[in-house]
Order: sequence, then C-alpha cells, then structure tokens
Amino acid sequence: MDGRNGDATPKYEQDEQGEVRRGGNAGERGTGADGRGETEEERADRRWQELLQEIRVAQTGVQILLGFLLTVVFTPLFHELEQTDKTIYLVTVVLGSLATGALIGPVSVHRIVSGRRVKPQAVVWASRLTFTGILLLLATLTAALFLILRVATHDPYVPWLVSGVLVWYLVCWFALPLWVRTHHTSGN
Repeated sequence: MDGRNGDATPKYEQDEQGEVRRGGNAGERGTGADGRGETEEERADRRWQELLQEIRVAQTGVQILLGFLLTVVFTPLFHELEQTDKTIYLVTVVLGSLATGALIGPVSVHRIVSGRRVKPQAVVWASRLTFTGILLLLATLTAALFLILRVATHDPYVPWLVSGVLVWYLVCWFALPLWVRTHHTSGN
C-alpha cells in the first residue's frame, strides 16, 4: 500500500534538493520536514509559486541576453571577426538558447500536467529544469563576457578576468547558498 487511497502507510518523497523525507498521506496535515503543517498539495502549491518567482528573474536576464546575441550576427563588425571569435559567438548563442529552453520549460510542464493531480512531481521536474537553466545561463554569461572582452581588447589578461568573474558567479550563485544551507538549517 502506498498511502494514496486513504490508508495510513507513510510515503517518502524527494524534494527539489534531492533530500528524501517522510510525507503524510494526501490531504493529511503533518509537520513535514519544514515544520509548516502543510498538506502535500499545499506544499506543492507554495513551492510552485516560489519557483515561478525565481524563474521570472532568470528568464528576464537570459531573454535579454539572447535577444542581444541574436542581433550581433547582423552587424557589419561580425563579418570582420576572426573564425575563433565567430565560433565562440555561435557557442554562446546555442548556450543562451538552451538556457532559455530550460527556463521556459517549467511553464510548459505546468501547462501540460495542470489538472492531472501531479503537481508535487511537476514541481520537482520544474525545479530540475530551472537549475539546469541556471547552469546554462552561467555558461552563456561566461562565454558572452569572454567574447566581448576578447573582441574589445585582444589582451592576454581576458581569460584571467573572465575566470575571476566566473568565480564570483560561483560564489554568489552556489557557494554562498550552500554555506547558508549547511550552517543555518536544522538537521536537514
């Protein structure tokens, strides 16, 4: 028995961070891992809303960046670039397109599964798509910065400068949140 038909068998669920925790039966209130006293459906609704807010921020940035990148090929300067710079540009555009797809993907997931009573699973998959989109956005920003500085300066310090910015992104986007998670969460 799996707890879906009103029996008392507990379910074990995996949250968007990959942590396995004990959940209650559908419709049953419990304290859950976060102590909020939410049902599985309420938790999924809250997490979906939080995820939407996060996606809005990332989507805006990646769409503006991709829009800018798509116009570069139509400028006269583009045709004067070295083949290496053109290759970096093409890789950057593909990365931006992939990031856009991953960050818009959760909207499609929600639309296609809406009303099917699978929101908890949809939130997990949308979260995975969002994280993938963030990684692709990181790669896009790094490649775009590398290309712009390379074309603008032709200086040998460009890779070092881009590496420093990449480290900054990694600290802000991953190291700091992981530090906060490990130092300010209780036993989770």
